[in-house]
Amino acid sequence: MISTLRNAWKIPDLRKRMLYTLLMLVVFRLGTFIPVPGLNREVLSQLASEGGNTLFALLNSFSGGSFSNATIFAMSITPYINSSIILQLLTVAIPALERLSKEGEEGRKVIAKWTRYVTVILAFIQATGLYFGLGAVANPGLKSFIVIVTTFTAGTAFLMWLGEQITEKGVGNGISMIIFAGIVSSVPGMIWDMYQNFISGAINIWGIVGIAVFALVMIAFVVFITDAERRIPVQYAKRMVGRKMYGGQSTHIPIKVAMAGVIPIIFAMSILAFPSTIMSFTGGMPTEGFWGAFWREVTSGWTYAVLYFLLILFFTYFYTAIQFNPIEIANNMKRNGGSIPGIRSGKPTSDYISKILTRITLAGAIFLAIIACVPMILGQFMNFTIQIGGTSLLIMVGVALETVKQIESQMLMRHYKGFLD
Repeated sequence: MISTLRNAWKIPDLRKRMLYTLLMLVVFRLGTFIPVPGLNREVLSQLASEGGNTLFALLNSFSGGSFSNATIFAMSITPYINSSIILQLLTVAIPALERLSKEGEEGRKVIAKWTRYVTVILAFIQATGLYFGLGAVANPGLKSFIVIVTTFTAGTAFLMWLGEQITEKGVGNGISMIIFAGIVSSVPGMIWDMYQNFISGAINIWGIVGIAVFALVMIAFVVFITDAERRIPVQYAKRMVGRKMYGGQSTHIPIKVAMAGVIPIIFAMSILAFPSTIMSFTGGMPTEGFWGAFWREVTSGWTYAVLYFLLILFFTYFYTAIQFNPIEIANNMKRNGGSIPGIRSGKPTSDYISKILTRITLAGAIFLAIIACVPMILGQFMNFTIQIGGTSLLIMVGVALETVKQIESQMLMRHYKGFLD
């Protein structure tokens, strides 16, 4: 990775793109320090640090601490993520959107435009919910409502525009780079907390070494599974079209182990965090008696970890079924004269692909569940809280790998001399 970045820096065009990306990320980080007038920072900071299993904690992680600091980027880019997921789910459910998604570049542009509109609507709704539900407004009133809600919505819209500019003029996916920058910005704070715990005696040197080794092992594990895939061989028969012969080549269908990415973790976290989020709106969770013990177990205990694990398994299968359609792939192979060696075309092919997909998805689901639950389980045995959870780790590693691959592809394209030389 270091050699790739060093070689890319030597190419003027790529160097300009990398500098542009860094400049846009600096603009993002500057915005995380601009406060919203009329908000009580202490209330938002308490909500972000309370328990760690609420949506506010995830929102604070994605925004690079903007939520806890009550700044203009407090909602981060999460409305855009929600909008993209909603449009993707509707594409499967609504035939008109499905046809539009298959119309190539023009269809993708229309869906991207609708995604922007839905993002602004969701941002306004979320900002309104934050205004009325958190009780963090110093002087409630129509004027403060307009200022705070408009500022939150405009902050999200600006981040969406910033991400699109990075995608067009920089390197990597802009939205992913913004989330990556927000998560990475919490690393210095985590190191400082570790140092303070070491000074106070809460953790010894072997504990720090253990955490460092565990982090390296988890990163290596994530890299291995992220790149892992099962390749199903496909053979295309030769056919004559006019005077030309087509086909006859061998290829494969790649099925990634972690095809669903971090979406199942976000879905599971959203469902489990819903009760504690609602309780935060209504004055906080009970702390004493039977209900206090019940809420602690459901929101941060072993019951939470088990439910979290099972929901990740479920949503991994659910989201993979939406993304990957074996019947459609089998029909496309049949129309183009392709077949899997030893498998008949049509339904036997779709059944064979579905069987492999089910097994691969199980491995991917268990991987996601382990990555998401291990930091939480370690927190039950250690006094040190791991601020970067499984979701953040997957995003960081995935964005880093994807960005390096894009840089390598652009370097290869610029170094290719063609047949004339």
